[in-house]
This record gives sequence, structure tokens and C-alpha cells, in this order.
Amino acid sequence: MENKEGKLGFTAFAENWNGRLAMLGFLIGIATELMTGKGILAQLGLM
Repeated sequence: MENKEGKLGFTAFAENWNGRLAMLGFLIGIATELMTGKGILAQLGLM
């Protein structure tokens, strides 16, 4: 039997992109907080 890797699910390609996008989102959140002087929850009106 051949061992075929699926295109959906927890593949190395998907995990790499997930990690990269998470790091980018975190960096954008920190930059926005530094520019506005408000935390993320305050910007969303939750505090």
C-alpha cells in the first residue's frame, strides 16, 4: 500500500503557515497597542 499524505489537516505546510500568520498577528497587535496607547481590549471597547 502507498502512504499518501492528505492535503487537509495537520500537515507540515499548514502548520508552518499557521505559525507564521500567528506571529504576524501578534506583531501587528503589539504595534497597534504602541501606536494608540490602548490595549487590545480597550480598542475593542471591552474595558
